[in-house]
Amino acid sequence: MVSKKRLAEPKAYMEEDREERERESKYGKNYKWIALSNTTLGALMSAINGTILIISLPAVFSGLGVNPLIASNIALLLWLLLGYMLVSGVIVVTIGRLSDMYGRVKLYNIGFAVFTVGSIGLYISSLYITGVNGALSLVLLRLVQAVGGAFLFANSVAILTDAFPANERGKAIGFNQIAGIGGGILGLILGGILSSFDWHLIFLVNVPIGIVGTIWAYLALHELATIKKGQKFDIVGNVSFTLGLTLILLALTYGLLPYGTNTMGWKSPYVIGSMIAGILMLALFGIIELKAKYPMFKLALFKIRAFAFGNLSLLLAGIARGGLQFMIIIWLQAIWLPLHGVAFSQTPFRAAILILPLLFGFLIFGPISGYLSDRFGARLFSTLGMTINGIGFIMLAFVPAEFQYAYFAVIIFIIGVGQGLFAAPNTTAIMNSVPPEQRGGASGMRATFTNISLIFSIAIFFTLLVVGLSVHLGPSLYSGLVAQHVPVSEATRVSHLPPTSALFAGLLGYNPMKSLINPTVLASLPSANQSYVIGKIFFPTLISEPFHDGLALVLYTGAIMSFIAAIASALRGKRYIYGEQ
Repeated sequence: MVSKKRLAEPKAYMEEDREERERESKYGKNYKWIALSNTTLGALMSAINGTILIISLPAVFSGLGVNPLIASNIALLLWLLLGYMLVSGVIVVTIGRLSDMYGRVKLYNIGFAVFTVGSIGLYISSLYITGVNGALSLVLLRLVQAVGGAFLFANSVAILTDAFPANERGKAIGFNQIAGIGGGILGLILGGILSSFDWHLIFLVNVPIGIVGTIWAYLALHELATIKKGQKFDIVGNVSFTLGLTLILLALTYGLLPYGTNTMGWKSPYVIGSMIAGILMLALFGIIELKAKYPMFKLALFKIRAFAFGNLSLLLAGIARGGLQFMIIIWLQAIWLPLHGVAFSQTPFRAAILILPLLFGFLIFGPISGYLSDRFGARLFSTLGMTINGIGFIMLAFVPAEFQYAYFAVIIFIIGVGQGLFAAPNTTAIMNSVPPEQRGGASGMRATFTNISLIFSIAIFFTLLVVGLSVHLGPSLYSGLVAQHVPVSEATRVSHLPPTSALFAGLLGYNPMKSLINPTVLASLPSANQSYVIGKIFFPTLISEPFHDGLALVLYTGAIMSFIAAIASALRGKRYIYGEQ
């Protein structure tokens, strides 16, 4: 006998029940959990790889025997840091479209295999190739990994959306987002821990996971999506989008490098030209897609309120989150830990431990919000999450450069809670809002916003940090050097250290005074002054207050972005699942 509740259900729910019963009869009752566990493993592996190098760069460049602060090597530092996100961010929408044409599971499996091959190559390269050639080899192999990671990013959420009914997707995507975003935080922690033992391990960690995941995905995953025949690939649209986004991201990357007498490259003709050309190419892409019979991405999806505002809030939240992680690492490794007597060689490991509260906040509230959003929708949780995130940023701006750790830990835990509340409900709402045959492209677009947000974040926040730092860095260096009996002429010369070089030195756990001060002048100083100037306290002390001036500007900007993301999230409308209405 059919209950009144069942009779009252919309036809869309009854259709989904029928489809779920068919899946269970064909692939077993546990298939959706198999899909969840494998895609979560893939998302975790890819996300860890995206951030594991940020905190372990000191050990990597030391192991390679490369000085990353030499002008010719700074580009290597940036490409090793950002190349992975740049490549995966550019191609992920194209892969999403290919997935809708040829099958999500098929391309997901290819991605796992490519990522694993890249991981094996990275580990072997780290063992046998050193110097600048070793750094170049790591950059190129990271780009190979990025291609595989893009296949995983583009398809994991789409595969989950196919495998789970609408009333369970929030819970499933919640776990997947824990892996995707929490994995980024975990990557920082793993990088710090592993590099303190042996820097080669940061490249080895993905190899066994990749091998197991590749074999498991090939054997266990099945294509559930209905693939329409006769679809054609939009070559012109893909080329214009890829070229446009590449030019913009390259401009953002090279804008961080000094140009001429300028501390940053925003006045470089190459940077300005690339940015303008990239924007024009993306505008051309929009025109092409509106007229294409088989578009790369259906721009009409942005007419769906939940999809448009969900992706806008996703981009803003990603920019705020990425900048925070980057700045916290500099803060801890360059200033706070050395001032507390920790040797530069140990700062990555200790920094990894100190940011654990951020991960705990995310892990505790991520699954809860995903589960509850299945019942109550995304708007409440994602809006609340971004509001809490913004409040956390403001609280962190009031923390002095030399802080009490307990206070710091509570604040980053609160920020983790906010990010956990936001992530899963927002992604679930985005994927629920699109037609089934468009899930690959929609997942690719969502992944693009996620990936490029880190590059936008570093470009924006790094620039703001340099602006704030440049005001007081020179006077601080000058007065500090003169106080240690460094001659006025030499102190004046060294005080012109570019703020970008100071930040990179801090990120790499490196005191540049030994290489900046003339060796003859350094040798002439009293032994106590000489030891202090090149020790672990002097440089962090001098840059702490100038750094905090820039950091406050960064955190206030991140708070504003978080609050705008909260508004965008609130504007998404009521709970909406495509096909129900």
